[in-house]
Amino acid sequence: MATLRDIKRKIGAVHKTQQITKAMNMVAAAKLRGAQGRMEQFRPYATAFSQMLSSIAGRVEPEAHPFFIQAPLVEKIELVLLTADRGLCGSFNMNLINTADKFIKQKQADGLEVSLTCVGRKGRDFFRRRKANIRTGYVDMWNRYDFNDAIAVAREAVAPFTNGEVQEVYLIYSEFVNMAIQRPRLVQLLPVSPAVAEEEGPTQEYLCEPPEAQFLDYLLPRYINVMVYHGFLENSTSEHAARMTAMDNATSNCKEMVQQLTLVMNKARQAAITKELMDIIGGAEALKG
Repeated sequence: MATLRDIKRKIGAVHKTQQITKAMNMVAAAKLRGAQGRMEQFRPYATAFSQMLSSIAGRVEPEAHPFFIQAPLVEKIELVLLTADRGLCGSFNMNLINTADKFIKQKQADGLEVSLTCVGRKGRDFFRRRKANIRTGYVDMWNRYDFNDAIAVAREAVAPFTNGEVQEVYLIYSEFVNMAIQRPRLVQLLPVSPAVAEEEGPTQEYLCEPPEAQFLDYLLPRYINVMVYHGFLENSTSEHAARMTAMDNATSNCKEMVQQLTLVMNKARQAAITKELMDIIGGAEALKG
């Protein structure tokens, strides 16, 4: 049985851990407010942009731009995976990694080759240990990122598609639903898929000015940049929410552990006092005899 000194030492260690998790919870909450505000402001723009490009893809000839052309034979695929640089955020990273791993195994089972562009230390290290085909890795980007970082990642992912090295490009990020739910999402960036025609409702027609080819050359690269930056915002917000929830749970667990250890310490102290009293009473009885 543990001594009173050992139990007190454990209680002190748990108290220190509780202070750390509480501080990390407050930091994550502060970062979450800023990230969530940026994400909520950008999400309607990214959604409308995606819907517009999908609608245009269904109304123009695929030869109008290389980003619309579906390859007759798909042999290689590029996957852009967004994860975090740090842990202590629950199952956030593993959900993204498992989604990517399942996607890669499915494509490899179909005879396709998948190369990775990893943004985040956790995803890069995971697939590096498993000898996956990692073309590019970005780390230490989440502390301070902007639209230019998304442009750099998008350019790196689009280059093999433009050169004909890969025939499809996908993006995996964590979609922020609410504080308790962050859902991994798989999005096909290239080629741009036409929107599914609806049975009801009016169709939208677009008049291009300047000419169509020049307009698409200007618009489509920016569409890829917008989609990647949208993934950045969603992923960053989800990471902070997951870390805030994980640290809040850890703080609650520390509080429960302190209560349990306090009960154990009180029982041990009571047992020690009872033993001393029994020794004193036994000694007194022996003297009387």
